[in-house]
Amino acid sequence: MEFVDYYKVLGVNKGANEKEIKKAYRKLARKYHPDLNPDNKDAEKKFKEINEANEVLSHPENRKKYDKYGKDWMHGEEYEKARQQQSSQRQYQGQQGGAQQGFSEGDFSDFFESMFGGARGSSRQSSAQFKGQDFNADLELNLKDVYESHKQVLTVNGSKIRLTIPAGIENGQVIRIKGKGAKGASGGPNGDLLIRFSILNNTSFKRDKENLYATVSLDLYTALLGGEITVDTFDGKVKLKIAPETANDTKVKLKGKGFPIYKKEGKFGDLIVTYQIEIPTKLSDKEKDLFKELQKLR
Repeated sequence: MEFVDYYKVLGVNKGANEKEIKKAYRKLARKYHPDLNPDNKDAEKKFKEINEANEVLSHPENRKKYDKYGKDWMHGEEYEKARQQQSSQRQYQGQQGGAQQGFSEGDFSDFFESMFGGARGSSRQSSAQFKGQDFNADLELNLKDVYESHKQVLTVNGSKIRLTIPAGIENGQVIRIKGKGAKGASGGPNGDLLIRFSILNNTSFKRDKENLYATVSLDLYTALLGGEITVDTFDGKVKLKIAPETANDTKVKLKGKGFPIYKKEGKFGDLIVTYQIEIPTKLSDKEKDLFKELQKLR
């Protein structure tokens, strides 16, 4: 397997932070995207390399393994296990007075390379099967986009993947799509696709899981005397009755007017409305006199 310098592919140095890697990836992905370069095989190949580099370097665990093992980073855990087994064998042989001869460093290198399909001076192939690399992707959506379940097409590593995004998915949540990662080695299963969601809230509502929170202004007179107001919910408007002498910061719960509950079709959280009473300003002389009269009565 030829070594690919993912840092060079993205044009960043090895000390680049997550923000710098993400910025470099987005710039190159836009430049070489297949939609902007139709029938351009070189651009398609470059686009795949950019995605592959990003999938490794943008995720701390993958990047750590890549920095340590290079081209064999996908098999880093197997390498560590093999090394531990060798170490344990040597300790056992030492306890037995050297009755058996352990692997030399050269023997171990041969073993490791043949284990993962290498050819260190020979054409040996291992019969061991290994699962393919998991792909990681980030998907940004607006809060309104996840109020209802919908279908979307993603382009990952040059391949189009259709998926249904369930209503109620949360910011930072990761879903796994089986078999949509890299191909397995030696007949092993394909890796998976892990999609991490970034939900942008550009609404006036605050979300906490399935519950929504909203602040509604209430004029002083309606708060004192009672009445009826119209408030916004996530999917429309409702009328609310205001009880006389409603205090500031009074909270009202609207059952079932919150956000969809993830993977529970037809079930919703609640909307909690907090009343903020507005104090009238720029009073006329007559209004001031009337408030003074009220003050005397109190």
